[in-house]
Amino acid sequence: MISTAERVHELYRNRKWNCAGTMLACLGEAFDTPVSRQTLHTVLRMHGAGGVPGPCGLAEGALIFIGIAGTARGLSGNDVEAMSFRFAEAFKTRFGSLLCQDIRPGGLSGPPHVCESLTVEAVDFAVHFMQNDLFAQVDA
Repeated sequence: MISTAERVHELYRNRKWNCAGTMLACLGEAFDTPVSRQTLHTVLRMHGAGGVPGPCGLAEGALIFIGIAGTARGLSGNDVEAMSFRFAEAFKTRFGSLLCQDIRPGGLSGPPHVCESLTVEAVDFAVHFMQNDLFAQVDA
């Protein structure tokens, strides 16, 4: 099995994927939950909301995945929403913000893959969170 670091590196450097798409793909693979091509295509075109500072794509990718995986596992909309709120709070606590400009090393400047090590950390954080929150109660 490929490590998170190897997968993130491949998606960033070889495929030139953005952080939201990378997070979404990694979570889909980690939880054996398919992400549709249409969803990935959409997420991969959302680079920083067109250059306007906004939410971190790592958080956005994970939140999109919670919606996909929660729905696939039969959770209600209210349950998915509650889990999304819990994840957002946990992400903010762990990484200090939900905003890209606050989390990204060097702010909004630098090469696209500047967040590679941060992405590995965020993917591992999201997997752990979801194993203990989202899927712990659904898969039990």
